[in-house]
Amino acid sequence: MTRDADPLVPGRAIAQQVRAAGGRALVVGGFVRDALLGRPSKDLDLEVSGLPVDDLRALLGQWGPVNTVGESFTVFKVQGLDVSLPRRESKTGRGHRGFAVHGDPWLPFDEAARRRDFTINAIGWDPLTDEYLDPHGGRRDLDQRVLRMVDAHTFGHDSLRVLRALQFAARFECHIEPDTARVCRATPLDDLPAERVWGEVEKLLMQADRPSVGLHLARDLDVVARLWPTLEALSTCPQDAEWHPEGNVWTHTCMVVDQAVSRKSHVSYPEQVSLMLGALLHDIGKPRVTAVIDGRVRSPGHESEGLPLATAMLDAWQVHTLDGYPVRTQVLGLVAWHMLPGAWWKAATPVSDGAFRRLARKVDMVLLARLSEADCNGRGGTFDCSFGRWFLERVQALGVEHAPPPPLLLGRHLMALGVAPGPAMGEMLRAIYEQQLDGAVTTVEEADAAARALLAAT
Repeated sequence: MTRDADPLVPGRAIAQQVRAAGGRALVVGGFVRDALLGRPSKDLDLEVSGLPVDDLRALLGQWGPVNTVGESFTVFKVQGLDVSLPRRESKTGRGHRGFAVHGDPWLPFDEAARRRDFTINAIGWDPLTDEYLDPHGGRRDLDQRVLRMVDAHTFGHDSLRVLRALQFAARFECHIEPDTARVCRATPLDDLPAERVWGEVEKLLMQADRPSVGLHLARDLDVVARLWPTLEALSTCPQDAEWHPEGNVWTHTCMVVDQAVSRKSHVSYPEQVSLMLGALLHDIGKPRVTAVIDGRVRSPGHESEGLPLATAMLDAWQVHTLDGYPVRTQVLGLVAWHMLPGAWWKAATPVSDGAFRRLARKVDMVLLARLSEADCNGRGGTFDCSFGRWFLERVQALGVEHAPPPPLLLGRHLMALGVAPGPAMGEMLRAIYEQQLDGAVTTVEEADAAARALLAAT
């Protein structure tokens, strides 16, 4: 089944075969929730009751290769679907992975659904009869946009659920039920592996229209203080009221992240991730340098101060490259240079083309323009943010939207002039490229002439 295929087609066909064999197949999990919200979903999970595991495996084998995900889990992957038996969980150790899971084809649905995290994810749907099974009130909570744990006694056994609460709240604009919030605050988070933490943060930033909903909830549940203290420091860092009437740096950061959402279209997914992380981390250095200077709150040099802190956050999330794209490099570039577009726009002396070309060696200029716009608009007042458009027009005119210009003069050109490979060649190539960045060299012929002039002067 391709990624664009409708998973309900094989899902219904399998359900029909299961029914003919004396069992029942229900669609469970996120697919049901998303369908009730009118949202598309590519991943469909079936839960099959009333058939012994060997019978189910044989039935699924008619659909192609069956991959068993752990005998104890009794989950089968076939035709791009996850098909499982109803399951029980028992706690065997500390943390999010400390569970033993056992399939039971005779387990009632209400008991099987008890192992799920939130009521909105504990709804079953029969694709053959259109019947919903909702023993824990998930449809009611979905209608009211309430995030409620299914089982107060077991919810806190899985620490990852606390982070899932953040991204669900943001993606579905939910508010968390008080008892669920209390359990989240009491659940230790120090057992979570970095890749699972980043997985939830990525969903929060990339799948929500307003990630700030989840970010504010993260502070309310003490997640930020416990996992990311450098971000928690933003909440007590003041800003100048004239330029930031919205308040502290945390409030501003959340507003910028929301603004960045509307600016992540028409670029690749890795570039979108870079932009969103840049928005989240762009002012992370302010608490280190913010002070009252001449009666005004200032944060001089917060961009460079933020680089080691942003690096530490990316380390904690193990963010490096994505599909070969240098996400980390771009995020750090955005943190380092996010103030430049506005500063260059206001500069008393027009900024040279060379400065634009050199900056393009350090950061994607389109992402920088978008982040700078989000930074300007992510405030409580009314400000002129048109510098973003000005900056992008300059970048496009120079053709350096995503990279600096390629060098005109190459090693083979110098070898034709008798220059041997080595340090001297490297120095000459760099010197000619600097002239190219300044616009003094615009063609291969001019670059060749400049190289001959350098050789004549040595």
